[in-house]
Amino acid sequence: MEQRERGTAITTVTELEELIGHPEPRVAEKVRSSLHEVDRAWLAASPLVFIATSDASGNLDVSPKGDPAGFAVVLDDGTIAIPERPGNRRADGFRNLLGNPHVGLIFVIPGRGDTLRINGRASIVRGAPFLDAMVVRGHRPVLALLVDVEEVFYHCSKAFLRSKAWEPGTWDANAAPRRAVIAHEIERPDEAIEVLDEYYGPSYGDKIYG
Repeated sequence: MEQRERGTAITTVTELEELIGHPEPRVAEKVRSSLHEVDRAWLAASPLVFIATSDASGNLDVSPKGDPAGFAVVLDDGTIAIPERPGNRRADGFRNLLGNPHVGLIFVIPGRGDTLRINGRASIVRGAPFLDAMVVRGHRPVLALLVDVEEVFYHCSKAFLRSKAWEPGTWDANAAPRRAVIAHEIERPDEAIEVLDEYYGPSYGDKIYG
C-alpha cells in the first residue's frame, strides 16, 4: 500500500489527545488494584476470557479460553487462576509469558455489553492444589495460568452495542466460509472436504476435553 493511502500517523500523545480529548475523572480513576465482591460475582458468571500476551520482543498474541461459568478461580483479592485445556499445543501465549509476564484479560458474559478487564503478571504453574477445583468432565488440567492482579476495571458496552454482537437477528453463521472449508483452503489442503466436515461436525464437541 502506498504511503499516501495509509493516512497520517499519529506519533505523539498530544496529537492523540487533540483528536480524542481527555477522559472524565471518574473514567481515568476507575482502575483498582484488587478484586471487589462484584468482580468475584462477574468471574463466577463468566464462561469466556480473552488473554493478551507479548513476548520479550513485543510480538503479540490474543487467545480465547472458555469453560463452564466460573472456571477462573479466585484465590484471593489479588490472585486468580485459569485452567489450561487440551488444544493445538502451539501454546503461543504461554511461550510469550516465559519471556514477558505481563498479561491482559477481558472476561465476557454472553448477553452483557460491559466486560471485566484485568491486567497483571502471570506465571504458568503445575502441581497446585487449586487444580482439583478445575476438573471438568473428569479432566484435571495439568497446567494453570496464575495471575497476580495489578489493574481491575470495567469497560462500557459501546463496542457490543455498535456491533450488535448479542442480537440474534444479526447473526449469520454462513457469512464466512465454514470451518472445514477454511481448514481445507489454508491448513489441511490434502484432506478431503468431506473428511473435514465430519471432523468439525457435531461430534467435535466431544473432543474438547480429550
